[in-house]
Amino acid sequence: MDNLLDKLRDIEIRYQELEGQLSDPQVVSKQGLYQKFAKEHADLSELVEIIRKYEKVRNRIEEYQGFLKETDEELKAIVKEEMPQLQQEKIDLEEKIRVLLLPTDPNDDKNVFLEIRAGTGGDEAGLFVGDLFRMYARYAEAQGWRVEVVSSSPAGGMGGFKEIIAQIDGKGAYSRLKYESGVHRVQRVPVTEAQGRIHTSAVTVAIMAEVEDVELNIDQNELRIDVYRSTGHGGQSVNTTDSAVRITHLPTGLVVTCQDEKSQLKNKVKAMKVLRARLLDAMVQKQNAQQAQARKSQVGTGDRSERIRTYNFPQGRITDHRINMTRYDLDSFINGNIGAMIDALSAHYQAESLK
Repeated sequence: MDNLLDKLRDIEIRYQELEGQLSDPQVVSKQGLYQKFAKEHADLSELVEIIRKYEKVRNRIEEYQGFLKETDEELKAIVKEEMPQLQQEKIDLEEKIRVLLLPTDPNDDKNVFLEIRAGTGGDEAGLFVGDLFRMYARYAEAQGWRVEVVSSSPAGGMGGFKEIIAQIDGKGAYSRLKYESGVHRVQRVPVTEAQGRIHTSAVTVAIMAEVEDVELNIDQNELRIDVYRSTGHGGQSVNTTDSAVRITHLPTGLVVTCQDEKSQLKNKVKAMKVLRARLLDAMVQKQNAQQAQARKSQVGTGDRSERIRTYNFPQGRITDHRINMTRYDLDSFINGNIGAMIDALSAHYQAESLK
């Protein structure tokens, strides 16, 4: 507890220092420095507010403990009646402080790339890629985020996609969606199934934080860039110029294509953004795998091969296997009402971190 109190005092001192710096004309005149201090000040505000409440409650408890040594029986009776509530308030505030002191994910406030790929299941998997994309797009729109398709690869004549990549821009997009990465399994009767048998298909979802140029420098000599003519559904020409772009990262073999824009330059910019996100994501996955091996646990590794959720249409059921949570509102869920599941996942991983 002493260590915690020392840390809390240090945070309050730093907060007061920042308040002084933000009113210093020399700092105000340097835009970059001012913004840096303003962000740190804003990030600490909630924690400092709770620390101050906590200090008031601790002082009140100490004061009440002093009253218990008095001879006034009426005063002691009042103190004994109010003390349990104060003790509980102290415990609740300590828990909030511990949560706020957890290391934050530096990517939490970033925009994301959503990548959905068909796995086993043929046409049915391709259709489910489309279903999941609409689910995430509707959820994003409800949050006030912007959704833009970066590239898509149609699947067969049934509709759906072999793969679709979209950029989702909005505050906190990564923090809300990061636990969606993994294998999503669907169980339902395909429209082509005459016997009414239930088929099981799988789709892979990857949530990747958008990466700025300065965060991940890519050597241009390690890239092979090919341009070709865009094609649309059914193979018809979208335009008559070589505007589609394929970028291959030679050291890793990662390939990104983009053809949704009519401008070759715009397609190249989009493809580079996706490549940066994939490269950083690959680094994070490798790090997660090493950490998981070190602690001999696969809980919350975000492994792409990990089956995380099953959507059972005949039963109207969704089950998230990581937290053993089952819901029976599949129609609503697949229409974008996924907030309750995301809240439960966030709470679970927060509790794991506190352990």
